[in-house]
Amino acid sequence: MRYEQTLRLSNREFKRLVGVQRHTFNQIVNVLQDAASHRQTRGSSKKLCLEDQALVCLTYWREYRTYFHIASDWQVSQATVCRTVHWVENILVNSGRFRLGGKKSLLAPSKTPKTVAMDVTESPIERPKYGQKLFFSGKQKRHPLKSQFVIDLETLQVLCVFNDSGRRHDFKLFIHSKVRFHPETESLEDSGYQGIAKFHANSHIPKKKPKGGKLTKQQKQFNRDLARRRVAVEHVNRRLKIFRIFSQRYRNRRKRFALRCHLIAAIYNHDLQNAS
Repeated sequence: MRYEQTLRLSNREFKRLVGVQRHTFNQIVNVLQDAASHRQTRGSSKKLCLEDQALVCLTYWREYRTYFHIASDWQVSQATVCRTVHWVENILVNSGRFRLGGKKSLLAPSKTPKTVAMDVTESPIERPKYGQKLFFSGKQKRHPLKSQFVIDLETLQVLCVFNDSGRRHDFKLFIHSKVRFHPETESLEDSGYQGIAKFHANSHIPKKKPKGGKLTKQQKQFNRDLARRRVAVEHVNRRLKIFRIFSQRYRNRRKRFALRCHLIAAIYNHDLQNAS
């Protein structure tokens, strides 16, 4: 669907189509226009305007079809779709307008979040030809890539993301990421983060049932309250996995997965700010 055809869609239908609101889409186009004005071009004119190039990239993330099928719809070559997606991604990353706060934002005195939640989500990948043990997850019995998200529970924004192979345990992934929280920040985690209290005293994980024993009513109520507060993390994961490039089996080169993960999370934050 060309950009001219999307003008007839409602705002709700437009977001269902590409995954972002119109205001966020217009901001993406403005970034591309600034980059295109400084770019020296040779040869014939582009077959796709800047609005269509942004649509091609968002459609690729949203539907995650092959370059062949997308190229057939837009009546261009597969190489054109590949170059367009990579060019749009590089421009958006280098512009600085779509960027996460990072680990330093968790310790900044002026922007210290009150309550955060940390969770890990997995994206399956093709079975690697070499080094399969580095990516094999014994729990899921598949080869995934893990993404650790830190969410501000007040704003539901993604503060930082860290990516690693599927073999690494969630708690070891936290240690390897070197993510640290401000002493006044309350952090909520699941049972996969046993031992996080050594790194952050103001953290809460579910109470574990003792061997051969049972949980008390107070402990069960604590676990229910904690799960009720942490459910917002699952909502954020669901919004990010609207882009099927995360939810479906990742077919591209793994070295570009982290770039796309950070970029889409930053676009989600921008979209969330406009919605509020």
